[in-house]
Amino acid sequence: MDTADILQFVDKVLSANTGKHLNDLQRKIIEGILKRQKYSDIADTYGCTAGHAKDVGYELLQMLSDAFDEPVDKGNLESVLERQLNLNINFGDRNNNTHFGHSNTINYINACSELSTPTPNKSQPPTPDYQDGTNQVKIEMVGKLRQLGLKDEQIAEVLGLAWEVVKQID
Repeated sequence: MDTADILQFVDKVLSANTGKHLNDLQRKIIEGILKRQKYSDIADTYGCTAGHAKDVGYELLQMLSDAFDEPVDKGNLESVLERQLNLNINFGDRNNNTHFGHSNTINYINACSELSTPTPNKSQPPTPDYQDGTNQVKIEMVGKLRQLGLKDEQIAEVLGLAWEVVKQID
C-alpha cells in the first residue's frame, strides 16, 4: 500500500463523512505524520507556518476520529489506518532509515474466509448472529467496505457471509 492509496482511502472516507475532499496541506500532513515528521518540517515542505500546519493537523485528526469512530492522533494514525483498511501496511524498516515511499508492501489480507459458516435454515430468511463476536466484526466491516465502493456480492465473498445476510445489513 503506497502513499497515494492511503491518501485516496482517507479522501474517500472524509468525503463520505463531510462532503469535502482533502486539500494539499491535509495530504502533506498525513504523509508527514506517517513519515514521523514534526509539524515544523511539514510546514517547511508545504510553505506555511508550523502553527498553521499544527492547527490544520489537529482539525484533520478530529475529522478522522469522527469518521472512524475512534480517537485518532499523530501517534496512532498509522495503526488506525491499518485497522480501518484491515491490512498490514509495511512502510519499511524504520530502524534502517528506510524512508516512507520505499518498499511499501501489503503483507497480507485476512478476511477470515477459512471460518466455516453455518448452513442457513431454508424455511427462514437468513439473519446474522449478532451475539457471535466473529459475525459482529464482519457486520461492522460491511459499512466500511461499502464506503470503499465494494458491492454486496463482493463483500459477502470477502467476509464469508451469505449475500442475503450482507443485503440485510444497513
